[in-house]
Amino acid sequence: MDILEINKVLSNKVRLQILQWLKNPQQHFPPHEDLKHFEDGVCVQYIRKKAGLSQSTISHYLSMMHNAGLVEPTRYGKWTYYKRIEKTVSDYLITLKKEL
Repeated sequence: MDILEINKVLSNKVRLQILQWLKNPQQHFPPHEDLKHFEDGVCVQYIRKKAGLSQSTISHYLSMMHNAGLVEPTRYGKWTYYKRIEKTVSDYLITLKKEL
């Protein structure tokens, strides 16, 4: 885990919000039409719509978050779903507390 990389990712308000929304997706997003659960994450289109940003910006943000180990994608056909990697979030918080 690269704490500096995670700090960079979380230094942006929208990226931080995305991580917060993915903590409890059922509270922040409507049910998916194709999937009846959030076990595989939230469709990128739902994240884009909630954030109010372009597809390319959201894709870039999610890519950064994925590279930092904060989220993982699952692909179904042409749709990609993202969910938090809770272990990384937990380890980050523990390490941050320990180091600071």
